[in-house]
Amino acid sequence: MSEDRRPIIIKRKKVVHGHHGGSWKIALADFMTALMALFLVLWILSTASEEQLESVAEYFRTPLAVAIAGGDRTSSSDSAIPGGGPDPVHEEGERMRIDMRTQSRSSDEIRRFRNLQQRMETLIEGDPQLRELRRQIRFDMTPEGLRVQLVDTEQRPMFELGSDAVAPYMRNLLRAIAPLLNEMDNPLSLSGHTDSIPYSGGYRGYSNWELSSDRANASRRELVAGGLDPDKLLRVAGMGDRVPLSDTQPDDPVNRRIAIVVLDERSAQAIRSQGLPGGGSIPSPAASRLADEIDASPVEQFRQGLDETLSND
Repeated sequence: MSEDRRPIIIKRKKVVHGHHGGSWKIALADFMTALMALFLVLWILSTASEEQLESVAEYFRTPLAVAIAGGDRTSSSDSAIPGGGPDPVHEEGERMRIDMRTQSRSSDEIRRFRNLQQRMETLIEGDPQLRELRRQIRFDMTPEGLRVQLVDTEQRPMFELGSDAVAPYMRNLLRAIAPLLNEMDNPLSLSGHTDSIPYSGGYRGYSNWELSSDRANASRRELVAGGLDPDKLLRVAGMGDRVPLSDTQPDDPVNRRIAIVVLDERSAQAIRSQGLPGGGSIPSPAASRLADEIDASPVEQFRQGLDETLSND
């Protein structure tokens, strides 16, 4: 065979594709699971009552950044006026949430508290002079009710140093919010607080105890002058430097503050009952029934019979 007729051989390289591992299947499964969860949540919300929806909304009102990291509560809030209060993710904040659930505060009462807060925010934002104080006003929900705190700063103190003389802008603020507080039937609790810087004489003479009480009463007088019904005030107290704000140093200026709490009915009743026998506690129906059962127990009956026998002898 000649070289011109030699067969032509073509070599083709076989390419074998490797296995991709099916990662797209995992992504698709995750997507379908999330989609199913979304539809399930939407279905539950469509069948929930108004009270249940209000409870869900109240739970998610805590800003996510604060709940996760306990960050700056004054900047993480989406409210026009910064919020305050204890850390909602641990310790006091968690106990506060449990206490609120235990009290079974009605959705109508929560709605009225939120409405009062919004009206105060609108009032302060609408006044150019009061608007400068918005970062010194803190709103938060406590087991007692809605708390409004007016805090000091180095640049703008609410009172003259070491005195109960009210600064003009503090006076304007108190008199401006007095009519709003007067619109609600709830009683009020007012407390004064100081920082930990002591007087030269310590606690032997005029001290932070007297100063906090004097400032609380000075604030009370300004509220009444602004139109607040004096009968709405259920408690006016001076706390000295014993209740500093969470995550602050005891000598921090923000601890010089006035706290106004719009009390719910349960907290107001607890304060009113402090004059009752037994340390101010009101026995529950279950406790009363238990006491009756104890009085009628066989041991008690035997004791009564023995006393009668001895007396007859």
